[in-house]
Amino acid sequence: MVRRAVVTGVGHYLPERVVPNSEFEKTLDTTDEWIRVRSGIERRHFAAPGQTTSELATEAAKAALAMAGIDGADVDAIILATSTADMTFPSAATMVQEAIGNTKGYAFDVQAVCAGFVYALSNANALIVSGQAKTVLVIGAETFSRIMDWTDRSTCVLFGDGAGAVVLTAEDGKGTAQDRGILSTDLNSDGRYRDLLYVDGGVATQNTGVLRMQGKEVFRHAVEKLAQTADTALEKAGLTSDDVDWVVPHQANIRIIQSTAKKLGIGMDRVVVTVQDHGNTSAASIPLALSVGVANGQIKKNDVVVTEAIGGGLAWGAVILRW
Repeated sequence: MVRRAVVTGVGHYLPERVVPNSEFEKTLDTTDEWIRVRSGIERRHFAAPGQTTSELATEAAKAALAMAGIDGADVDAIILATSTADMTFPSAATMVQEAIGNTKGYAFDVQAVCAGFVYALSNANALIVSGQAKTVLVIGAETFSRIMDWTDRSTCVLFGDGAGAVVLTAEDGKGTAQDRGILSTDLNSDGRYRDLLYVDGGVATQNTGVLRMQGKEVFRHAVEKLAQTADTALEKAGLTSDDVDWVVPHQANIRIIQSTAKKLGIGMDRVVVTVQDHGNTSAASIPLALSVGVANGQIKKNDVVVTEAIGGGLAWGAVILRW
């Protein structure tokens, strides 16, 4: 028998304010059609003034815990993937920990930008497989609207705010690809490409800064690296693309999603797409899409799910799991 990290609950939260593409037409040289054609995005959610990343994360966490039937006090570990934590420190995860009434566990943030949730899932899996935790709450949450340059039409129309969460619980498996739970992970990064996507602020500059991106270069790397990491993770799991029921990719750009699916040999009818409604929510995008996929009746028990993402760093990776 081997120990597996099985998803037992999933949930998400979106701020109330919905921002359609047309709203940008008032302040930028852009149109709804321009944004849709280039990104597939139609609308996104923005956090209210004073609404923090940890607050979004807490709402998603509570929804996931409710589905799992687990009290927040009984969670062993909380891992929060975010690049927009409330403060430099302490971690936003500890703020969620307090909000769900957990005092016995431990909590920490993971920062791998848009790949953050994949990194967090991999860390959660390692904690469970190694016996350091039995129940792990994994969250992706962002308020990217706080780090936008509102004069840059190439970036500010792409991002949104939101949060998604999953509960992972230790269960015994047979060590085969038929087990439920996380079957394999593949993580990568290459700091040589750090200038392709970054925020021009931080501790060194003593200001928050705004997001900067070389869009064409990021696109080129994304398609190549996302297909590669998904193939590697499938091979590690002893599976092929024919075994995949659903791809739940990072929701950055519909053209990247389509191109990656094509490289994997997987039809778009097996891809969960939410980018049109949420925009790019960075580390929140995969758990948001997982939660929506379950709510819509797409993802069902025992389905093989591929998640893959790439973000600043560059950092990228994939996780294969049987739901």
